[in-house]
Amino acid sequence: MTFFLIVTLNGLTLAALYFLAASGFTLIFGLMRTVNMAHGALLLLGGYVGFEVAKTTGIWPLAILGGGLAAALVGAIIQFGILGRFQGDELRQTLASIALSIIMADLMLWFWGGITYQVAMPDALAGGFRLPLLGVGYATIRLVLIAFAIVVGIALWLVIAKTRLGAIIRAGVDDREMLRALGFDVAKIFVVVFALGGLLAGMAGVVAASALSISPGTDLQFLLSSLVVVIVGGMGSVGGAALGALLIGLAEQYGLAYAPTYGVVFTFAIMVLVLAVRPQGLLGRSEA
Repeated sequence: MTFFLIVTLNGLTLAALYFLAASGFTLIFGLMRTVNMAHGALLLLGGYVGFEVAKTTGIWPLAILGGGLAAALVGAIIQFGILGRFQGDELRQTLASIALSIIMADLMLWFWGGITYQVAMPDALAGGFRLPLLGVGYATIRLVLIAFAIVVGIALWLVIAKTRLGAIIRAGVDDREMLRALGFDVAKIFVVVFALGGLLAGMAGVVAASALSISPGTDLQFLLSSLVVVIVGGMGSVGGAALGALLIGLAEQYGLAYAPTYGVVFTFAIMVLVLAVRPQGLLGRSEA
């Protein structure tokens, strides 16, 4: 039973990490219908920048903010300069963002090299926490990661569902021409949304580099997981992203613990099953 509960906690930690990565993706891909295959590269960039900030200042929250802002800036430039020109043309967006992802990955490989980096954490987070019911220790950063994901999820839901900006974003997705007729600059709004998605991706990169590590290839890993999470949970749904991340995170950890040979099969089996039963995702809205 102790082993099962530890595996479950590991699954929740992985789910929190996947949600942080997918939360920005669900904004860009789910709400804007922009196919940004450079999302993983933004996450990796945020992790690298966060590492440099933490090494220079020694302040972990500042590293999270710095990594997020760097990814937000690059994301806004990508949307304004390239992807925004192909709005509504998914094929060109996909090809352009794949090219950007490869270019960014190569530039980061050239600058930071092919070694693995881990962001230094405060002493309060570097140790372990003794779980009262299980009587075993567990990494404090993993528990903080779960709490951080919950806070981000609530804040993102409030922005989308309860604020004027969220209403404008949702209106722009549903009827862009009507929003433009009302005097709103849809292109600028989408740049802001892209920057917000980049901010979340960059912050997720720093947190991932703190709890685990980052290296070349981390961008592809989290891009794939974000795609699966958004597809399973439903495009444009923050709750769906949380549910999808929970299912995928737990499935991966249970698979690694109890059926390591077939662990990866569970993830894609869930995705295939969801697509067969609910093509729009578990909490996604039907296009009909």
